[in-house]
Amino acid sequence: MGNKIPNRQAICDTLLKAAETDKDIVVLCSDSRGSASMTPFFNTYPDRSVEVGIAEQDLVSISAGMAHCGKKPFAFSPASFLSTRSYEQVKVDCAYSNQNVKLVGISGGVSYGALGMSHHSAQDIAGMSAIPNMRVYLPSDRFQTAKLIEALLQDEKPAYLRVGRNAVEDIYTEDDCPFAMDRATVIVDGKAIAGGEDGASAGDGAAAGAADLIDVLLVSCGEMVRPAVDAAALLKEKGLKAVVLDMYCVKPLDSDAIIRYASKAKAVVSVEEHSPFGGLGSMVSQVVGANCPKKIINIALPDSPVITGTSREVFDYYGMNAEGIAKTAEEAAK
Repeated sequence: MGNKIPNRQAICDTLLKAAETDKDIVVLCSDSRGSASMTPFFNTYPDRSVEVGIAEQDLVSISAGMAHCGKKPFAFSPASFLSTRSYEQVKVDCAYSNQNVKLVGISGGVSYGALGMSHHSAQDIAGMSAIPNMRVYLPSDRFQTAKLIEALLQDEKPAYLRVGRNAVEDIYTEDDCPFAMDRATVIVDGKAIAGGEDGASAGDGAAAGAADLIDVLLVSCGEMVRPAVDAAALLKEKGLKAVVLDMYCVKPLDSDAIIRYASKAKAVVSVEEHSPFGGLGSMVSQVVGANCPKKIINIALPDSPVITGTSREVFDYYGMNAEGIAKTAEEAAK
């Protein structure tokens, strides 16, 4: 792997830079500053850093109180705990009160590996998306993560952001990371199209390719975008055309992009590091079923405790790697 910088470090770097001029940015952690890669922020701005200990409910409520006073709190905690232990506080103190709290679930999905189901967050997309006023984001690489944090600093609405524990392969570059808030990024033959527009600035070849009929549409989010992009490359070798939607914005979902490209595809395959219920796949199925019905398959974690192993081992076992996604997509396209 070329990249050694996890998305959580990209968040810290972005907040450190923004905090130089924005004195209202505050970071809160629940005994997790190391896991969140936020130690540099605590060391640089101790007067704008709060450690609440292992108390996720307090973490969320204190953040909501700070937001009510005009601060811009970013609250970090393992996604498995942030999305369950403090669910009522997220619903009432943040979302119902519509406070400017950015909740960052770290070590999301199966990042904790061998620690098992107690530390896995395979239900957070469904749970957080079900809360009115709560937005849900799963950025795919460090560059998109930085762009998302910069955008979130510009609004005053609550949001939940999930990132993994380990570094992931880059999809974009510092100079070429098309980003439009709440719009999926379309990837065709490895080239990205900003905001899902056919004529956007990814180059004429990519734009023209996205406009053609395709064999399969791959819709993915978070760490599953990289293997989806790699799967599209494998499909191309077999003469099959695949378009990837980097749906980092799970809520609000970019339904327009889904309809635009699903309408051109023989089949749709969604890929997510989540339960098969209530997540990205369920949302994509609703949109496709209502607007352009066709075969759709959801690749996700099983409805059971996953095997013990690293993230890579888990993904390989359940066919959530490039080869597994390509195989499923090829069968769907038939």
